[in-house]
Amino acid sequence: MLSRKRNKNMPYLFTSESVSEGHPDKVADQISDALLDNFLAFDPESKVACETLVTTGQVVLAGEVKTDSYIDVQHIARDVINRIGYTKGEYQFSGDSCGVISLIHEQSQDINQGVDRATKEEQGAGDQGMMFGYATNETENFMPLALDISHKILIELAALRRENKDITYLRPDAKSQVTIEYSDDNVPQRIDAIVISTQHDPFSNNDNEMLSKIKKDLVEILIPRVIAQLPEYAQKLFNDNITYHINPTGKFVIGGPHGDTGLTGRKIIVDTYGGKGAHGGGAFSGKDPSKVDRSAAYAARHVAKNLVAAGLASEVLIQVSYAIGVVEPTSILVDTYGTANVEMTDGEISKIVARYLI
Repeated sequence: MLSRKRNKNMPYLFTSESVSEGHPDKVADQISDALLDNFLAFDPESKVACETLVTTGQVVLAGEVKTDSYIDVQHIARDVINRIGYTKGEYQFSGDSCGVISLIHEQSQDINQGVDRATKEEQGAGDQGMMFGYATNETENFMPLALDISHKILIELAALRRENKDITYLRPDAKSQVTIEYSDDNVPQRIDAIVISTQHDPFSNNDNEMLSKIKKDLVEILIPRVIAQLPEYAQKLFNDNITYHINPTGKFVIGGPHGDTGLTGRKIIVDTYGGKGAHGGGAFSGKDPSKVDRSAAYAARHVAKNLVAAGLASEVLIQVSYAIGVVEPTSILVDTYGTANVEMTDGEISKIVARYLI
Protein backbone atom coordinates (compact mmCIF):
# COMPACT_ATOMS: atom_id res chain seq x y z
CA MET A 1 0.00 0.00 0.00
CA LEU A 2 1.06 3.56 -0.61
CA SER A 3 1.82 5.72 2.38
CA ARG A 4 2.93 9.26 3.21
CA LYS A 5 4.80 9.15 6.50
CA ARG A 6 6.33 12.44 7.59
CA ASN A 7 7.99 13.75 10.70
CA LYS A 8 5.59 15.50 13.03
CA ASN A 9 5.82 19.28 13.38
CA MET A 10 7.49 19.51 10.00
CA PRO A 11 5.47 21.59 7.54
CA TYR A 12 6.23 20.91 3.91
CA LEU A 13 5.81 22.49 0.48
CA PHE A 14 3.95 20.95 -2.46
CA THR A 15 3.90 22.32 -6.01
CA SER A 16 1.71 21.76 -9.08
CA GLU A 17 1.84 23.36 -12.52
CA SER A 18 -0.51 24.00 -15.42
CA VAL A 19 -0.15 25.06 -19.04
CA SER A 20 -2.34 27.31 -21.18
CA GLU A 21 -4.37 26.36 -24.22
CA GLY A 22 -1.64 27.97 -26.32
CA HIS A 23 1.20 25.87 -24.91
CA PRO A 24 2.56 23.79 -27.83
CA ASP A 25 1.92 20.43 -26.15
CA LYS A 26 -1.60 21.48 -25.26
CA VAL A 27 -2.20 22.70 -28.84
CA ALA A 28 -1.31 19.18 -29.97
CA ASP A 29 -3.65 17.64 -27.37
CA GLN A 30 -6.56 19.82 -28.50
CA ILE A 31 -6.07 18.96 -32.16
CA SER A 32 -5.97 15.24 -31.36
CA ASP A 33 -9.16 15.52 -29.31
CA ALA A 34 -10.92 17.55 -32.00
CA LEU A 35 -10.17 14.81 -34.53
CA LEU A 36 -11.49 12.21 -32.09
CA ASP A 37 -14.67 14.21 -31.45
CA ASN A 38 -15.41 14.45 -35.16
CA PHE A 39 -14.73 10.78 -35.86
CA LEU A 40 -17.08 9.78 -33.04
CA ALA A 41 -19.72 12.34 -34.07
CA PHE A 42 -20.08 10.76 -37.51
CA ASP A 43 -19.36 7.16 -36.47
CA PRO A 44 -19.79 6.40 -32.75
CA GLU A 45 -18.11 3.02 -33.26
CA SER A 46 -14.85 4.60 -34.47
CA LYS A 47 -11.63 3.34 -32.93
CA VAL A 48 -9.22 6.25 -32.77
CA ALA A 49 -5.67 6.85 -31.55
CA CYS A 50 -4.57 10.22 -32.95
CA GLU A 51 -1.21 11.88 -32.33
CA THR A 52 -0.26 15.44 -33.29
CA LEU A 53 3.06 17.25 -33.66
CA VAL A 54 3.18 21.03 -34.01
CA THR A 55 6.23 23.13 -34.82
CA THR A 56 7.09 26.30 -36.74
CA GLY A 57 4.44 26.64 -39.46
CA GLN A 58 3.67 22.92 -39.50
CA VAL A 59 1.22 20.38 -38.09
CA VAL A 60 1.76 16.64 -38.49
CA LEU A 61 -1.15 14.28 -37.78
CA ALA A 62 -0.50 10.57 -37.23
CA GLY A 63 -2.14 7.58 -35.61
CA GLU A 64 -4.46 4.68 -36.22
CA VAL A 65 -8.17 4.91 -36.99
CA LYS A 66 -10.92 2.40 -37.80
CA THR A 67 -14.06 4.24 -38.91
CA ASP A 68 -16.83 4.36 -41.50
CA SER A 69 -16.77 8.16 -41.58
CA TYR A 70 -14.70 10.73 -43.44
CA ILE A 71 -13.64 13.99 -41.85
CA ASP A 72 -11.58 16.93 -43.14
CA VAL A 73 -8.66 16.63 -40.75
CA GLN A 74 -6.87 19.70 -42.15
CA HIS A 75 -9.90 21.94 -41.66
CA ILE A 76 -10.42 20.65 -38.12
CA ALA A 77 -6.78 21.23 -37.16
CA ARG A 78 -6.83 24.78 -38.54
CA ASP A 79 -10.06 25.59 -36.70
CA VAL A 80 -8.53 24.48 -33.38
CA ILE A 81 -5.40 26.58 -33.92
CA ASN A 82 -7.43 29.69 -34.80
CA ARG A 83 -9.77 29.22 -31.85
CA ILE A 84 -6.82 29.06 -29.48
CA GLY A 85 -5.59 32.38 -30.83
CA TYR A 86 -2.76 31.64 -33.24
CA THR A 87 -4.07 33.91 -35.97
CA LYS A 88 -1.17 36.28 -36.69
CA GLY A 89 1.80 35.86 -39.00
CA GLU A 90 4.25 37.21 -36.40
CA TYR A 91 3.56 34.15 -34.23
CA GLN A 92 5.23 32.01 -36.95
CA PHE A 93 2.34 29.60 -36.44
CA SER A 94 -1.14 30.39 -37.71
CA GLY A 95 -4.21 28.30 -38.39
CA ASP A 96 -4.72 29.94 -41.79
CA SER A 97 -1.17 29.58 -43.06
CA CYS A 98 0.44 26.54 -41.41
CA GLY A 99 0.99 23.32 -43.33
CA VAL A 100 -1.03 20.29 -42.21
CA ILE A 101 0.27 16.83 -43.08
CA SER A 102 -1.85 13.74 -42.34
CA LEU A 103 -0.15 10.38 -41.84
CA ILE A 104 -3.20 8.74 -40.21
CA HIS A 105 -3.71 5.11 -41.24
CA GLU A 106 -5.99 2.18 -40.41
CA GLN A 107 -5.92 0.47 -37.02
CA SER A 108 -4.07 -2.84 -36.86
CA GLN A 109 -6.37 -5.84 -37.26
CA ASP A 110 -4.30 -7.65 -34.63
CA ILE A 111 -5.30 -5.03 -32.06
CA ASN A 112 -8.87 -4.66 -33.29
CA GLN A 113 -9.65 -8.39 -32.94
CA GLY A 114 -9.07 -8.13 -29.19
CA VAL A 115 -11.29 -5.08 -28.81
CA ASP A 116 -14.34 -5.52 -31.05
CA ARG A 117 -16.68 -8.30 -29.93
CA ALA A 118 -20.16 -9.50 -30.89
CA THR A 119 -21.71 -7.66 -27.93
CA LYS A 120 -20.50 -4.39 -26.40
CA GLU A 121 -20.44 -5.92 -22.92
CA GLU A 122 -17.73 -8.33 -24.06
CA GLN A 123 -15.46 -5.64 -25.53
CA GLY A 124 -11.89 -6.12 -24.41
CA ALA A 125 -9.49 -3.46 -23.18
CA GLY A 126 -7.59 -1.72 -25.97
CA ASP A 127 -4.26 -2.17 -24.21
CA GLN A 128 -2.62 -3.38 -21.03
CA GLY A 129 -1.54 -1.02 -18.27
CA MET A 130 -2.48 0.56 -14.97
CA MET A 131 -4.61 3.66 -14.50
CA PHE A 132 -5.23 5.85 -11.47
CA GLY A 133 -8.03 8.05 -10.21
CA TYR A 134 -7.57 10.44 -7.31
CA ALA A 135 -9.72 12.77 -5.23
CA THR A 136 -9.23 15.00 -2.20
CA ASN A 137 -11.51 17.20 -0.12
CA GLU A 138 -9.12 20.17 -0.50
CA THR A 139 -11.41 21.75 -3.10
CA GLU A 140 -15.07 21.75 -4.06
CA ASN A 141 -14.26 19.82 -7.25
CA PHE A 142 -12.18 17.29 -5.30
CA MET A 143 -8.99 18.23 -7.13
CA PRO A 144 -5.67 19.08 -5.44
CA LEU A 145 -5.61 22.73 -4.42
CA ALA A 146 -2.26 23.70 -5.99
CA LEU A 147 -3.34 22.27 -9.34
CA ASP A 148 -6.78 23.86 -9.14
CA ILE A 149 -5.30 27.32 -8.55
CA SER A 150 -2.72 26.76 -11.30
CA HIS A 151 -5.52 25.97 -13.75
CA LYS A 152 -7.58 28.97 -12.67
CA ILE A 153 -4.63 31.33 -13.19
CA LEU A 154 -4.30 30.32 -16.83
CA ILE A 155 -8.03 30.21 -17.52
CA GLU A 156 -8.30 33.78 -16.25
CA LEU A 157 -5.18 34.80 -18.15
CA ALA A 158 -6.78 33.52 -21.37
CA ALA A 159 -9.95 35.47 -20.51
CA LEU A 160 -7.89 38.66 -20.11
CA ARG A 161 -6.19 37.99 -23.46
CA ARG A 162 -9.52 37.60 -25.25
CA GLU A 163 -11.00 40.67 -23.56
CA ASN A 164 -7.92 42.63 -24.73
CA LYS A 165 -8.89 45.46 -22.41
CA ASP A 166 -7.12 45.48 -19.04
CA ILE A 167 -4.05 43.74 -20.51
CA THR A 168 -3.53 44.20 -24.25
CA TYR A 169 -0.19 42.53 -25.03
CA LEU A 170 -0.83 38.86 -24.17
CA ARG A 171 -0.11 36.00 -26.57
CA PRO A 172 -1.49 32.43 -26.30
CA ASP A 173 1.44 30.50 -24.75
CA ALA A 174 1.70 30.44 -20.95
CA LYS A 175 2.52 28.29 -17.91
CA SER A 176 1.74 28.61 -14.22
CA GLN A 177 2.97 26.98 -11.03
CA VAL A 178 1.70 27.21 -7.44
CA THR A 179 3.54 26.14 -4.28
CA ILE A 180 1.53 25.64 -1.10
CA GLU A 181 2.82 25.14 2.42
CA TYR A 182 1.08 22.32 4.32
CA SER A 183 1.02 21.56 8.02
CA ASP A 184 2.28 18.16 9.13
CA ASP A 185 -1.33 16.93 9.19
CA ASN A 186 -1.67 17.78 5.47
CA VAL A 187 -3.75 20.97 5.81
CA PRO A 188 -2.93 23.90 3.46
CA GLN A 189 -1.53 26.84 5.43
CA ARG A 190 -0.47 29.46 2.89
CA ILE A 191 0.66 29.98 -0.67
CA ASP A 192 4.43 30.22 -0.70
CA ALA A 193 5.19 30.94 -4.37
CA ILE A 194 3.49 31.53 -7.71
CA VAL A 195 5.24 31.25 -11.07
CA ILE A 196 3.68 32.62 -14.26
CA SER A 197 5.38 32.72 -17.64
CA THR A 198 3.31 34.32 -20.36
CA GLN A 199 4.08 35.00 -24.00
CA HIS A 200 3.61 38.65 -24.94
CA ASP A 201 3.95 41.23 -27.69
CA PRO A 202 7.23 43.20 -27.83
CA PHE A 203 5.55 46.39 -26.62
CA SER A 204 8.78 48.14 -25.55
CA ASN A 205 12.41 48.26 -26.67
CA ASN A 206 13.43 48.10 -23.01
CA ASP A 207 13.23 44.51 -21.71
CA ASN A 208 13.31 45.59 -18.05
CA GLU A 209 10.43 47.99 -18.68
CA MET A 210 8.41 45.22 -20.30
CA LEU A 211 9.08 42.78 -17.47
CA SER A 212 8.15 45.37 -14.84
CA LYS A 213 4.87 46.13 -16.61
CA ILE A 214 3.98 42.45 -17.04
CA LYS A 215 4.71 41.63 -13.38
CA LYS A 216 2.69 44.60 -12.14
CA ASP A 217 -0.28 43.72 -14.34
CA LEU A 218 -0.33 40.03 -13.45
CA VAL A 219 0.01 40.61 -9.72
CA GLU A 220 -2.42 43.53 -9.55
CA ILE A 221 -4.97 42.55 -12.24
CA LEU A 222 -4.80 38.79 -12.84
CA ILE A 223 -4.28 37.49 -9.30
CA PRO A 224 -7.19 39.45 -7.74
CA ARG A 225 -9.50 38.05 -10.45
CA VAL A 226 -8.32 34.54 -9.60
CA ILE A 227 -8.74 35.08 -5.86
CA ALA A 228 -12.30 36.33 -6.40
CA GLN A 229 -13.24 32.94 -7.90
CA LEU A 230 -11.96 30.95 -4.92
CA PRO A 231 -13.89 29.95 -1.79
CA GLU A 232 -13.09 31.86 1.38
CA TYR A 233 -10.78 29.22 2.86
CA ALA A 234 -8.62 29.31 -0.28
CA GLN A 235 -8.63 33.11 -0.46
CA LYS A 236 -7.09 33.22 3.02
CA LEU A 237 -4.05 31.32 1.75
CA PHE A 238 -3.00 34.34 -0.30
CA ASN A 239 -0.76 36.72 1.62
CA ASP A 240 1.68 39.61 1.22
CA ASN A 241 4.67 37.28 1.49
CA ILE A 242 4.05 35.24 -1.65
CA THR A 243 7.12 35.04 -3.88
CA TYR A 244 6.10 35.86 -7.45
CA HIS A 245 8.25 34.69 -10.35
CA ILE A 246 6.78 36.43 -13.41
CA ASN A 247 8.53 35.63 -16.71
CA PRO A 248 11.66 34.82 -14.69
CA THR A 249 13.91 34.48 -17.76
CA GLY A 250 12.94 37.94 -19.03
CA LYS A 251 11.02 38.63 -22.23
CA PHE A 252 8.89 35.85 -23.72
CA VAL A 253 7.99 37.01 -27.22
CA ILE A 254 8.90 33.84 -29.14
CA GLY A 255 6.59 31.08 -27.98
CA GLY A 256 3.98 28.55 -28.98
CA PRO A 257 4.93 25.91 -31.56
CA HIS A 258 7.50 28.32 -33.03
CA GLY A 259 9.37 28.43 -29.70
CA ASP A 260 8.98 24.73 -28.82
CA THR A 261 7.75 21.69 -30.68
CA GLY A 262 4.50 20.35 -29.22
CA LEU A 263 3.43 16.72 -29.00
CA THR A 264 0.23 15.00 -27.90
CA GLY A 265 0.46 13.42 -24.46
CA ARG A 266 3.38 15.32 -22.94
CA LYS A 267 1.34 17.03 -20.22
CA ILE A 268 -0.15 14.00 -18.48
CA ILE A 269 0.48 15.33 -14.96
CA VAL A 270 -1.17 18.66 -15.80
CA ASP A 271 -4.09 16.65 -17.23
CA THR A 272 -4.54 14.66 -14.01
CA TYR A 273 -3.61 15.64 -10.45
CA GLY A 274 -0.54 17.82 -10.62
CA GLY A 275 1.73 15.23 -9.04
CA LYS A 276 -0.65 14.16 -6.29
CA GLY A 277 -1.90 10.60 -6.22
CA ALA A 278 -0.22 8.63 -9.01
CA HIS A 279 -0.18 8.22 -12.78
CA GLY A 280 0.04 5.07 -14.88
CA GLY A 281 1.86 6.80 -17.74
CA GLY A 282 -0.83 6.79 -20.43
CA ALA A 283 -2.04 10.00 -22.06
CA PHE A 284 -5.70 10.87 -22.68
CA SER A 285 -5.97 12.99 -25.80
CA GLY A 286 -6.98 11.51 -29.14
CA LYS A 287 -8.11 8.18 -27.70
CA ASP A 288 -11.58 6.64 -28.00
CA PRO A 289 -13.19 4.90 -24.97
CA SER A 290 -11.77 1.47 -25.88
CA LYS A 291 -8.38 2.88 -24.85
CA VAL A 292 -8.40 2.25 -21.11
CA ASP A 293 -5.60 4.79 -20.63
CA ARG A 294 -8.42 7.31 -20.86
CA SER A 295 -11.72 5.61 -20.03
CA ALA A 296 -10.45 3.60 -17.05
CA ALA A 297 -8.66 6.65 -15.63
CA TYR A 298 -11.92 8.60 -15.90
CA ALA A 299 -13.84 5.75 -14.25
CA ALA A 300 -11.29 5.53 -11.43
CA ARG A 301 -11.54 9.30 -10.89
CA HIS A 302 -15.34 9.01 -10.76
CA VAL A 303 -15.10 6.35 -8.04
CA ALA A 304 -12.49 8.26 -6.02
CA LYS A 305 -14.49 11.49 -6.25
CA ASN A 306 -17.68 9.84 -5.04
CA LEU A 307 -15.95 8.08 -2.15
CA VAL A 308 -14.60 11.42 -0.94
CA ALA A 309 -17.89 13.23 -1.58
CA ALA A 310 -19.70 10.57 0.47
CA GLY A 311 -17.36 11.23 3.40
CA LEU A 312 -15.75 7.80 3.36
CA ALA A 313 -12.29 9.41 3.39
CA SER A 314 -10.71 12.82 2.89
CA GLU A 315 -8.32 11.51 0.24
CA VAL A 316 -8.63 8.48 -2.04
CA LEU A 317 -6.50 6.89 -4.74
CA ILE A 318 -7.92 4.19 -7.03
CA GLN A 319 -5.75 1.95 -9.20
CA VAL A 320 -7.10 -0.37 -11.88
CA SER A 321 -5.10 -2.50 -14.31
CA TYR A 322 -5.97 -4.27 -17.55
CA ALA A 323 -4.72 -6.86 -20.03
CA ILE A 324 -5.26 -6.14 -23.71
CA GLY A 325 -8.37 -7.84 -25.08
CA VAL A 326 -9.61 -8.84 -21.60
CA VAL A 327 -12.95 -7.50 -20.38
CA GLU A 328 -12.44 -7.30 -16.61
CA PRO A 329 -9.64 -5.48 -14.76
CA THR A 330 -6.74 -7.60 -13.58
CA SER A 331 -6.67 -5.68 -10.29
CA ILE A 332 -8.41 -2.93 -8.33
CA LEU A 333 -6.81 -1.06 -5.43
CA VAL A 334 -8.21 1.57 -3.05
CA ASP A 335 -5.81 3.62 -0.92
CA THR A 336 -7.24 6.13 1.57
CA TYR A 337 -3.83 7.21 2.89
CA GLY A 338 -5.08 6.42 6.39
CA THR A 339 -7.90 8.99 6.16
CA ALA A 340 -10.83 6.55 6.09
CA ASN A 341 -13.80 7.48 8.27
CA VAL A 342 -15.23 3.95 8.31
CA GLU A 343 -14.11 0.91 10.25
CA MET A 344 -12.89 -0.94 7.20
CA THR A 345 -9.44 -1.64 5.82
CA ASP A 346 -8.50 -0.34 2.40
CA GLY A 347 -8.52 -3.95 1.21
CA GLU A 348 -12.12 -4.36 2.32
CA ILE A 349 -13.09 -1.11 0.60
CA SER A 350 -11.32 -2.35 -2.55
CA LYS A 351 -13.47 -5.49 -2.63
CA ILE A 352 -16.66 -3.43 -2.40
CA VAL A 353 -15.50 -1.08 -5.17
CA ALA A 354 -14.56 -4.08 -7.34
CA ARG A 355 -18.04 -5.52 -6.91
CA TYR A 356 -19.57 -2.46 -8.58
CA LEU A 357 -16.87 -1.87 -11.20
CA ILE A 358 -16.76 -5.38 -12.63
